[in-house]
Amino acid sequence: MNTTPDLASNAPEIDPQLKLRLRKAERFLKVRALLLVVPLVVFVLFTFVLPLTEMLYRSIHNPILVDNLPEVAALMRDWDQQQLPGDDIFTAVGKGLVVAREQKTIGRIANRLNSEHAGMRSLLTKSARKLRKYKGDDYKDYMLSLDKRWGEAETWGAFKVLSSEYTLTHYLAAFDMQYNAQGEIVSQPEERQIYVDMLLKTLKLSLLVTLFCVLLGYPLAYYLSILPPGKSNLLMILVLLPFWTSLLVRTSSWIVMLQGQGVVNSTLISLGILSEPLDMMYNQIGTVVAMTHILLPFMILPTYSVMKSISPVYMRAARSLGATPANAFFKVYFPQTIPGLSAGAILVFILSIGYYITPALVGGRTGQMISNLIAYHMQTSLNWGLGAALAGSLLAVVLVLYWIYNRLVGSSQMKLG
Repeated sequence: MNTTPDLASNAPEIDPQLKLRLRKAERFLKVRALLLVVPLVVFVLFTFVLPLTEMLYRSIHNPILVDNLPEVAALMRDWDQQQLPGDDIFTAVGKGLVVAREQKTIGRIANRLNSEHAGMRSLLTKSARKLRKYKGDDYKDYMLSLDKRWGEAETWGAFKVLSSEYTLTHYLAAFDMQYNAQGEIVSQPEERQIYVDMLLKTLKLSLLVTLFCVLLGYPLAYYLSILPPGKSNLLMILVLLPFWTSLLVRTSSWIVMLQGQGVVNSTLISLGILSEPLDMMYNQIGTVVAMTHILLPFMILPTYSVMKSISPVYMRAARSLGATPANAFFKVYFPQTIPGLSAGAILVFILSIGYYITPALVGGRTGQMISNLIAYHMQTSLNWGLGAALAGSLLAVVLVLYWIYNRLVGSSQMKLG
């Protein structure tokens, strides 16, 4: 026999009006929280997610031939690339070029094909001009007589590559590769292989800037953390002072400092240390020096904030147990600073790898980075697909490096303050 009292049946019944008021209060709190977050979500959506999605879409979207020469695109998709196209394709291309010239789209088509195979622009514009006067039906023989390049497999390979609306040709070009006339992936000609070298140089310069920021920023952050608050606050203002000055002004000041007749060379020559000025401007030295100065605060701030939270008791305890100052520092103090140090390092590296203004102003020909090539394709060559593919490749490299960092160090160890 169960003698346990029925607690549920004895519990006082809650007033229904009270339940209703509680539900209304909870609903109000949820709506208020949502309204507080919505502006940030909308801002991130329109300023980050949508542009990034649009960039990745443009890197694979290739509508130029499908939109302007749809019949040619449909026929080329069925071409087997084993022999010259048949009469139907020659006829479609011949008539399509005449229509494209009348509609003034021949320039866009020629430019895009020329990026796949050099010489296509002159071939298409010249052929379109002469085909306009052709009244016969045998387009194949006529076009082969116009220019022998119509009989080359590379010419039709370019049409084949652009026959699909979505393609990976931009990503292949970003890694110095391309489709050959048989549809196989091969390396670009040696004189056109520039992007892989530029990407490797960007990674090298970014690593150098990060290394110099660590070497310069870590001791300064440590010194700031052990100073009395009054002095450390004063020095921290000096660290933050560059943020109050325009990036363009700071970069331009380094041109004055590092050029052949600049302050650094003039001082060293006047002191007798140098007989001739050092070449420190418009090369990789200028890029590394200027970027290290500009990005140094991003290394100091997270490192300092972590160091400031470390109690000096740990070092005193290590010393009292017989550890030398060096042992106490490297075995007790330094491991506790790794979260701030790693946060500063990855912050500086990610900012460095996409830097544009400083390399453009002080880098010269050898100090340029991949961001300068992206800007060139976006603003000058108007090859947005290739520019988007380069940016997408850069994003992939950053994600891979972050994944490696997460495996080796752990993102949970990263602290920004």
